[in-house]
Amino acid sequence: MSGDNLLRYVDRILFTEEQIQARVEELGAAITKDYEKENADLLVVGILKGASVFMADLLKQIKLDVEIDFMSVSSYGSNTVSSGDVRIIKDLEQAIMGKNVLIVEDIVDTGYTLSYLVDNLLSRGAHSVKVACMLNKAERRVTDIQGDYVGFDIPDEYVIGYGMDFNQKLRNLPFIGTLNPIYYRD
Repeated sequence: MSGDNLLRYVDRILFTEEQIQARVEELGAAITKDYEKENADLLVVGILKGASVFMADLLKQIKLDVEIDFMSVSSYGSNTVSSGDVRIIKDLEQAIMGKNVLIVEDIVDTGYTLSYLVDNLLSRGAHSVKVACMLNKAERRVTDIQGDYVGFDIPDEYVIGYGMDFNQKLRNLPFIGTLNPIYYRD
């Protein structure tokens, strides 16, 4: 797919590259300020694959010594709607006992996955678990989980770009847009 061909998938742009970078800087500053007070180890855990772009940018804005790790989880399978059945596909490579954990997620939708992850990491002995998400889709939430550091609130639309995909593609778009509905009609 060439650059012009990529744009055929986009219905409209929600957030430009500049808007995203400005917001990520704000989130990084807030995280730095909050965890400086803690004076404790911070482990930043990226949820693959969608959060990878956001996490890379966010890490550059956190002015602390941090460790990083990754998890891959699924509650969707091949569907576009969460089943609520969360599976860990790739687990952490290090122990988290006593650490402050910051989960970095691309989007909080129903909350099933995130609720499961927070409970799971706390049960492993994490000192604290907080969540940084690029997008918050509150109207679809079925759990009471909330992001501690939220980039943007969005309506219930299919989003692509900045790490978020359609059929594992379009993650490399530098902006966040809505997917043209002709590609995902129910």
